[in-house]
Amino acid sequence: MLRLRCTMRRWPRRRLTLPIALVAAAIAGVAWGGHEVPVYPSYYPHEITIETMPPERAGALLRDAKIQAYVGAEPSFGGDRPAAIRTVASLGDFVVVRANKASAAMTEEGAACAAAASVARDMDGKPGFILHPYPVTPFHGDYLYHADRAEAALTRLRQTGPAPPAPRVRVAGALAGLVRPEWRTDGPDWDVSVEAVDAAGLVAATRVSIDGWLGPPWLKSGWFHAVRLLADAIDDPAARLRIDGLVEQIELGAYWDLVHRINLERDVVAALTAGCRALVAGYTLRQHAFSAEFTNGIENIGFDSIEGFNSPMFIRTVKLKDFPWNGWLALGVDGSPAAAWNPIAGFDDGFGRLLWSAVGDPALLPQPYDAGWMLNRISDVQENAGSR
Repeated sequence: MLRLRCTMRRWPRRRLTLPIALVAAAIAGVAWGGHEVPVYPSYYPHEITIETMPPERAGALLRDAKIQAYVGAEPSFGGDRPAAIRTVASLGDFVVVRANKASAAMTEEGAACAAAASVARDMDGKPGFILHPYPVTPFHGDYLYHADRAEAALTRLRQTGPAPPAPRVRVAGALAGLVRPEWRTDGPDWDVSVEAVDAAGLVAATRVSIDGWLGPPWLKSGWFHAVRLLADAIDDPAARLRIDGLVEQIELGAYWDLVHRINLERDVVAALTAGCRALVAGYTLRQHAFSAEFTNGIENIGFDSIEGFNSPMFIRTVKLKDFPWNGWLALGVDGSPAAAWNPIAGFDDGFGRLLWSAVGDPALLPQPYDAGWMLNRISDVQENAGSR
């Protein structure tokens, strides 16, 4: 029997409990003793509880092993992280430097390039920021197809030329610490902006949970993320037309072989990064905390390189330590439900995606550390005639 209970708590007091009926199958037979079957058919817990909570509360519950994992921002423990609390990292935010088209200082492409490069170089070494001036990162499954160009872009960025005038930078939130104070401005006159784009949000925005389908084949590919990050900064109609044509070739499968497809993807990224109106300067990491405490913790954890714990792979692999197979899994999530909550209109908020990972049963799942897909319940096993 499988039961899922989702507890939705809106900060600070309002609480709503939503029972969800799932698959419940029992095989009746002759019972000769009072012991249950020692082997269960899967890692699924008896009950999964999902509750929304702020990071401060999640830290206390993880420390006391009242929840096994927190899906969201890094929880706060009010001090050093307890030894029983472990973390795994996924891609957090793309850090994008954009030139202001309305700024008189940014009218020339050379000035925009110099300002964007200057801001990116100055952020290098700041806590939490990884300098990587290329939109395909090591967390993307197709990174090896772009590694040479990513290294070349980093080398070019670090080759300093004549110092440009100090740029006026618009930045807000957690990224403010990446930009030196004398460059920051809150006024309407600014030269470049520094923005954070959530990598998991890019993936979630293209998901469609309907009829066993989760999204396009290139859902987690770096070239596809590059299009979503940088295409709107291309002003030249001819360049935009060429990019659209390359993307259409890839999406329609209009290529001869794998090598041709990879070259098309590299051409797309090259065209998107040819200018400096928008520059992916680097990225941040997102830490996902879980309890490894014995016996109330979890183990055998699979997670997604971009979406972290909020992925089908986490739910399908996580194993509780206090039962051989099943048990009671309690998860915290940092956002209240806000989506339509049906397979057609979308489980596209954080809570809904986690819920659908547990109740959905698609034929294919995104590979956790790659850009491709894997079979959910069966595998393609090749027969070995020599073993007969």
